[in-house]
Amino acid sequence: MIVSQACQRGLAALLSSAGAAAILFAAASGFAQHMGPDAGAKGSDNAGGIELIDPKTLRVCADPNNLPFSNEKGEGFENKIAEFLAAKLHKELAYAFYPGATGFVRNTLNAHLCDVILGMPQGNDLVQPTNPYYRTTYAMVTRAGSDLDGIQNLDDPRLKEKKGRIGLVANTPPGNVLAKNGMIGLVKPYPLMVDTRVESSSATMIHDLETGDIDVALLWGPIAGYYAKQSSAKLDVTLLPETPGVRMAFRIGFGVRNSDQNWKRELNNLIGQNKAEIEKILADYRVPMLDEAGQPLRKAQ
Repeated sequence: MIVSQACQRGLAALLSSAGAAAILFAAASGFAQHMGPDAGAKGSDNAGGIELIDPKTLRVCADPNNLPFSNEKGEGFENKIAEFLAAKLHKELAYAFYPGATGFVRNTLNAHLCDVILGMPQGNDLVQPTNPYYRTTYAMVTRAGSDLDGIQNLDDPRLKEKKGRIGLVANTPPGNVLAKNGMIGLVKPYPLMVDTRVESSSATMIHDLETGDIDVALLWGPIAGYYAKQSSAKLDVTLLPETPGVRMAFRIGFGVRNSDQNWKRELNNLIGQNKAEIEKILADYRVPMLDEAGQPLRKAQ
């Protein structure tokens, strides 16, 4: 669907644990804590070697069809980050692909088919997160030159006056803001749970924006930036500001098994030592990034 599927469910659980009303992107039940049998990997010179399935191979858990994050062809930004990390670790790269549906973590990371998920939010207990390698937020996408040019937030009176339709993935945080503003009646909903092998709510939403069926698309930032770049129409991406009571921005890191302390430290070192290179990969995919003060690191396009 949207966000790296693992990240989606991780954010869902994080929001749920914080008592948030909106569940982000996918069912938290898909991340039931279930550790598979120990694969019994032998140790190596690597700090995390004893915790890894194969110390000579970087094995990544990923969705096979979930751009801009990952696919089987290696076209997503998480694929590019995986290639970069494998080169830095002097390892071969391999994937355990599983559709972003219920049971993703259980059937990949916790089944010891792979050793890392490349998109997980900081602060959840679904897996053990590393230090974050980027921070991003939700965004709204509009057609350039429309009546909504220059819109900065969901409080803009033009949204109500125009009575335009607003694309929203069901049960995601921007919906809480729309509800507070009495604008749910303007929403065209898109499904939360889809089989990424055959459909994409975000791709459908952007198509509807291009054709004029909706006037605003509310999407997770990496999705918004990617599809705006790919679109044949000129689309504007505006990052949604934080709203009291509704969390919009999240720090994203890698996810490892809760037992893999040395492996986590090794990945943290890689993140810290290669920050600029990783951010360049994200920028190439138009991923909007925020600094610690919540300000954009680069202009969303």
